[in-house]
Amino acid sequence: MPNADNWQGDVLRDLGNPAAQRAAGPDVRPAAAPAPAQPQPQPPAPLQQQARAGTRRSPTPDSRAVVDEALAAAARRPLRGEPVTVRASRALRRIVSSSVAREVAELTRTAELLQQPVTTGRQIAVTSIRGGAGKTTVAALLGTAYAHYRQDPVLLVEADPALGSLPLRLGAETLRWTTADLADIVQPQMSLLDVTGYLVQLPDNAWLLPGSQGRIGTMLDTPTYERVMVALRRYFGVTVVDCETLPAEVARVALSAAQARVLAAPATLDGVASTYAVLKWMQGLPRQVIEGTLVVLSSMTARPGVDLDKAAERLGSTGAGVHVLPYDRHLAAGGALNTELLARPTRLAATRLAAEVFQLSQKRR
Repeated sequence: MPNADNWQGDVLRDLGNPAAQRAAGPDVRPAAAPAPAQPQPQPPAPLQQQARAGTRRSPTPDSRAVVDEALAAAARRPLRGEPVTVRASRALRRIVSSSVAREVAELTRTAELLQQPVTTGRQIAVTSIRGGAGKTTVAALLGTAYAHYRQDPVLLVEADPALGSLPLRLGAETLRWTTADLADIVQPQMSLLDVTGYLVQLPDNAWLLPGSQGRIGTMLDTPTYERVMVALRRYFGVTVVDCETLPAEVARVALSAAQARVLAAPATLDGVASTYAVLKWMQGLPRQVIEGTLVVLSSMTARPGVDLDKAAERLGSTGAGVHVLPYDRHLAAGGALNTELLARPTRLAATRLAAEVFQLSQKRR
């Protein structure tokens, strides 16, 4: 399972720096509320009544492994985001610099932003214009950050049923109920405990709703998606949706309904050019669309194919916000996300990204 343990403390203490430890002080996040026990899924009362009345309903699906056992055995040991030489060099620079106090102050402000209460559930949609742009990685980072800093329940939804990899990224081992299944199950009178019985439990009071069970040809139509999202919204403070790539219909609906939109783009010339074209098209839509969109420019290699500063400036000229996610060996490996193994710059960037996206979502009621 992904480990979201102490994002802020890890940033300051991951190298065992005594000075950083003294400056960091106690973790600013409040104690996380214990996650409710995972119950065995039981059909709610309306479905039981339907069964007695002879109404047809879908049978309980079998649980399936996220990754084949033989394939899982082939995975290498997860790498840290940075080589040991880079970590040691950064630790030395921090010892002789005076930046620790400023970082503590910034992280404290960021944590306060992430912990702001919400009156209605915030939905954040993450998509891209092509595969391999890092959208699922970004969705997993956002959901893990919200689950770590917030006390209310957080939901991650996989709205990409065509062999989406969000369950793998989040460290889920088995899947059973999917988005299509819940469309016929969730009822208004159900409690949070009832609903979470059909979800995959993650650390820090977070939950996952898979889009499929890894089967080829699984479909998710717009009415089903809308029905599930409307039904689940009231149970979760923040919902992060890992969408299909544009211009898929469900992705367009998810982007329209979300309070904030994240567009993942690879730090390559063709990736930046294509994303810029999409942003120029979005400028023709109502102004709040482009203003509520944030581009995440992800470095897929240690030496990206474009100048990140110049690319970010060009993309930002459209009116969208832009964040750069640095290259990280742990993320690049494509396995389960473990925040303890992320490079310190990656944790900082992910926390800042989560805070800015959340602020965008708060502006739209």
